[in-house]
Amino acid sequence: MRSLLMRNPVVVGASWIGAYLLITVLPLLILLLYPPTPTNGRGFWIEFSVALGFVGLAMMALQFALTARLNKVEASYGIDLILQFHRYISLVAFIFILVHPLMLFVTDPETLQLLNVFEAPWRARFAVLATLALIALVATSIWRQQLKIPYEPWRIAHGILAVSAIGFGLAHALGVSYYLSLFWKVVIWTGLALTALWLLIYVRLVKPWFMLRKPYLVEEVRPERGNVWSLVLRPRGHEGIHFQPGQFAWITLQISPFRMREHPFSMASSAEDTERLEFGIKAVGDFTNTVKDVPPGTKAFLDGPYGVFTTDRYENTVGFVFIAGGIGITPIMSMLVTLAERKDDRPLILIYANKTWEDVTYREEIEDLKEKLDLQVVHVLREPPEDWSGETGYVDKEMLKRYIPKRAATRNYFICAVPKMMDQVEKALYELEVPVTHVHMEHYNLV
Repeated sequence: MRSLLMRNPVVVGASWIGAYLLITVLPLLILLLYPPTPTNGRGFWIEFSVALGFVGLAMMALQFALTARLNKVEASYGIDLILQFHRYISLVAFIFILVHPLMLFVTDPETLQLLNVFEAPWRARFAVLATLALIALVATSIWRQQLKIPYEPWRIAHGILAVSAIGFGLAHALGVSYYLSLFWKVVIWTGLALTALWLLIYVRLVKPWFMLRKPYLVEEVRPERGNVWSLVLRPRGHEGIHFQPGQFAWITLQISPFRMREHPFSMASSAEDTERLEFGIKAVGDFTNTVKDVPPGTKAFLDGPYGVFTTDRYENTVGFVFIAGGIGITPIMSMLVTLAERKDDRPLILIYANKTWEDVTYREEIEDLKEKLDLQVVHVLREPPEDWSGETGYVDKEMLKRYIPKRAATRNYFICAVPKMMDQVEKALYELEVPVTHVHMEHYNLV
């Protein structure tokens, strides 16, 4: 019974949420069960501010677990959802920690003298250093592009600032000692900080070391329609990775994986062939514009697979509806070719939006798949040619209503496109009474 429950993604997902909440409120539970000896001058607002500080510090430590790409956690939610949660919860932790000293200053103005780092005790200096590190961490994350900070230096600085904020924050709490007077409380908080540090070491050193032992070689870089390039990799000296169709991996090209200059791309090839991986990459940025120039034989390293955007999780569904925009076809292409190799006979619908007919990536391959699958393809063009008789404009409610089954709840829907299109399609499907549990989306931007 227990093994069956743990295989249920809803149960597993709920258990991870429970674990996160438990660790977050652990400081409050400890204080409630084992409160410090009361002293004069500590009113409600002081105690409340301290509680916010402890909860914020615990949330900051948990950020390392959210970004460590732990497979068991990622498999419950998808890494895009986890990283979005990481961004938003960082702001919540930042507010909690910032409110902690501000509330103390308002409640007891004499504590303002602790800001004089030249005369204040070390516990106050640690608090100031932790706060400054946290402010720098949040500011450089929110305004990285405006500040024109390259991704690789920012990522290194991000880790250093995060460790500094937690380390100085813990040193401040230990220095105050009032709330951590018992030895076992010190052990708990030190263990939490050391776990966060280990997760950082795991991501920065251990995982790249494993990647280094399983290199790939670039077999070819093939041009596709829509300014897309197919990057074809073969494993060297190992069997490759086993993935589910629709998943993605982080790719490091030409340099050591320790350099932390990696980029996430979806597999476009069949999950049945692990000896030859294809990634669809649209040339839209500094790195993606250089992919076409990568010579065959170049070393590559993969961290993956990741993602829950896959048909393999819904084997009992009657059929699938795929809705793609532009390069969003990549993970969907992996699902389609995998279903074709498995000789899947369920009804499939692909609604594929592009600007022009020449922008339709994998156009010929999609036509070939119609011979192997029960596949209906609907192309939607914003700028169609003069002789075009198909759909035009944008994928909206009326268009979807013409193609999705009348019993919409019998299908699972996979959407991958730019955020604006995904929002519009998600809203339209909701209005067409498609259950939210049957709608699955993949986001482009993960970094």
